[in-house]
Amino acid sequence: MNEDDRALCATTAGLLRASGALALWGLALSLISGLVLALTGRSLPSATWAAFAVVALIGLPERYLAMRVQLDAALFDGLARSTIASGAAMDRALATLGLRRRTDGMRPLLDRVLGARQLMQRHGIALIAQTIVFAMALAMQDWR
Repeated sequence: MNEDDRALCATTAGLLRASGALALWGLALSLISGLVLALTGRSLPSATWAAFAVVALIGLPERYLAMRVQLDAALFDGLARSTIASGAAMDRALATLGLRRRTDGMRPLLDRVLGARQLMQRHGIALIAQTIVFAMALAMQDWR
């Protein structure tokens, strides 16, 4: 791996780690919604209850996406620091863990970077949906 590839991996790892603050926001929304449902669920209007439930349910794929973004950040960091020798070595390790299908072809680094960015964007979309529904739930709390 050349110097430019290592720089791209380090930059990608930094970008993915920066989205960690967003992951905390998603976790907070899920926990708050779960607590609201557990503590006051019976006294909430049904539309409000449903909105808080949707926030909590969106939290499930959001947590998965947050975990995947965090894993990708660690993998790109490993490539940048050369603790992971190459993309092929990373693919073999992921296949051994059952996290990736074994493939014969070498996936270009740029495809890996674009895939990681797409994963981060999907996580962002889940967070936006969660935030919008949470705001709707708060707005509907006093509707009876």
